[in-house]
Amino acid sequence: MNSKIIATGSYIPSKIKSNNAFLNHSFLDIDGNSILAENDQIIDKFESITGIKKRKYISDNLTSSDIATEAAKNAIKSSTIDPETIDYIILAHNIGDVTQGSNQVDAMPSLASRVKSKLGIENPNCVAYDILFGCPGWVEGVIQAHAFIKAEMANKCLVIGSETLSRVIDSSDRDSMIFADGAGAVIIESSKENSGVLSHKTVTYSNNGESNYIFYGKSNNLKSDDTKYIKMKGRKVYEFALNKVPDAMKKCFDKCGHNIKSLKKIFIHQANQKMDEAIIKRFYKLYDSKVPENILPMNIEEFGNSSTATIPTLLDLVIKENYNGHEIKKGDIILFASVGSGMNINAISYQY
Repeated sequence: MNSKIIATGSYIPSKIKSNNAFLNHSFLDIDGNSILAENDQIIDKFESITGIKKRKYISDNLTSSDIATEAAKNAIKSSTIDPETIDYIILAHNIGDVTQGSNQVDAMPSLASRVKSKLGIENPNCVAYDILFGCPGWVEGVIQAHAFIKAEMANKCLVIGSETLSRVIDSSDRDSMIFADGAGAVIIESSKENSGVLSHKTVTYSNNGESNYIFYGKSNNLKSDDTKYIKMKGRKVYEFALNKVPDAMKKCFDKCGHNIKSLKKIFIHQANQKMDEAIIKRFYKLYDSKVPENILPMNIEEFGNSSTATIPTLLDLVIKENYNGHEIKKGDIILFASVGSGMNINAISYQY
């Protein structure tokens, strides 16, 4: 028995914030001092490194579980399944339902339970739970769904990644420009075909300070209250990712039984364009190969970094819209990969 993605769905926030919207911000360093460079220079450098020109934020009346529900509805509609037949709802997020204007995390009951309620699923055998696993949470959710199906504990699973990071960003921190909102979902079903999940790999590094690379901390504005915001040691994350992610990807792909030349697409967490491209280059170097053209779909330029939602959102866009000229055909070998807070890394090789 194998597991296969039978449908995708996403929720794309309607509020767009371009880089120009940050021109009047007061950017401070971690010591609370004003950054000497002009804002246009800060923004230009940020864009050249991350590739981000715009990001999407949710409207004030919505929460993470709201947009997760909409992405789930989209996937269920595409699948035509009866939602009452879903065995597991696995929802990856990092901050819970933070409402607009609040500094309080709300994650009980689980967001997955809230989504189940909002979908109107009455079946008590549909088990709903959350994953807190950093940006790789959605990929890990797919791995867990695959394990349930392989163990014959489930037939259908709904896996969602949903984030509203705009609610926990420090406006005085230039790194806050990277973060965005969004939700993506897939329906995974048992299959007797050889296609579907072929192999997977997950690792966690935490004993040498890695667990503090992405965290919640005080505002750079030291005069503010004690509210905590999402924080990132950008250089540390960049160096860690380049050193560790390609190896994890290779260990995953080597187990799938296919030649590297058969790999058609890599869906990597949309964290930072320059970093992602460098990771892929190092990954192919491990095979003494050059990076093929058109291997890497990217939407970070206009979507920003929505953490757990980046891969399932991009997958939905490629499947349904051939986003930026990318498409997936039946039989194609693809690779999912992510890195994030923990520090966690995971990857899945998959055949459509």
